[in-house]
Amino acid sequence: MRLRFHSTLALTLLGAASPLPAQRPRPHVHLVATGGTIASTNYYSGQSGKIGVEALLEAVPALDTVATITAQQFANVASTSITPAMWLALSRGIADTLRAHPDLAGVVVTHGTDTLEETAYFLDLTVADPRPVVVTGAMRPSDGVGIDGPANLLAAVRIAASPASRGRGTMVVLNDEIMAARDATKLNTVRPDAFAAPYRGDLGVADPERVVFHREPHRAPTFDLAGVSELPRVDVVYAYVGADGAAVDAFVAAGAKGLVVAGAGRGGTPSAMRQAIDRAMANGVVVVDGSRVGSGSVPVGEGVSRRGSGPAMVGTGDLNVQHARVLLMLALTKTTDAREVARMFAEHQ
Repeated sequence: MRLRFHSTLALTLLGAASPLPAQRPRPHVHLVATGGTIASTNYYSGQSGKIGVEALLEAVPALDTVATITAQQFANVASTSITPAMWLALSRGIADTLRAHPDLAGVVVTHGTDTLEETAYFLDLTVADPRPVVVTGAMRPSDGVGIDGPANLLAAVRIAASPASRGRGTMVVLNDEIMAARDATKLNTVRPDAFAAPYRGDLGVADPERVVFHREPHRAPTFDLAGVSELPRVDVVYAYVGADGAAVDAFVAAGAKGLVVAGAGRGGTPSAMRQAIDRAMANGVVVVDGSRVGSGSVPVGEGVSRRGSGPAMVGTGDLNVQHARVLLMLALTKTTDAREVARMFAEHQ
């Protein structure tokens, strides 16, 4: 009887057991590492070192619970060493990876923060795939105290893996805040909450339990890079009390095809500087009038002079001068007509 009891109990337990639910496959996220503080050591010593993409992943074991990660080391440099040629290669590489891997949920790019917003906006303007590209970095080195890199990387992967991120273009993620690439800018030199979208606000947040979006980003047509082997030179010229035309003339002499003016207030410039700008436009240089303030708008216009006479001028709208430079570089790969450039700037507002 005892044997029969145990046998019956065993059969009862086996029969009552429900099959384990099939685990849903983790989303596939591809990581592209370019360097920056997130991949640095001894950052403030003057003898900083670097870590590779494998070490970045090893520092965040929780990634395995979020996504299946593939990774590549695109570069390992400070973001001030990123070049326009590297932008072209990075954008094309991401587009090729997305095209070759239909299973990818999205792409994460790790990047130094100093020029992160420029790279992110370039990717937003050139990667046409609806799957998200999420750019992140760190304000503290990987061997520092209270480091933010692992948390930022985990948040970026969660956002790239989220179906809700599809169709939102390139996003910047630091400090759990999600920003549209066109809106994000660095506002502090050292704080972990250095990035913000001062004019339009965040897109959403990466809460501990879910990714939350508050609004849709503005999405405009992307630029096709087919046939583009080099981006045209575009420089930023800064307005200040007593500024003359020396910088403008020097940039034009160096081969600038476009200029973005970081004007005072809503685009104001001293008279001597304005005369140099007029000379540049008369020689075919496309000039976009912006503001050094960092938030607010400058009227885009229609590519016509706002001074009553003289060559045509374009306004940045609510793009800061760093972002306006990226957009102008791409616009000049298609046209040198100021009215058409103005139309493109209006389209991207």
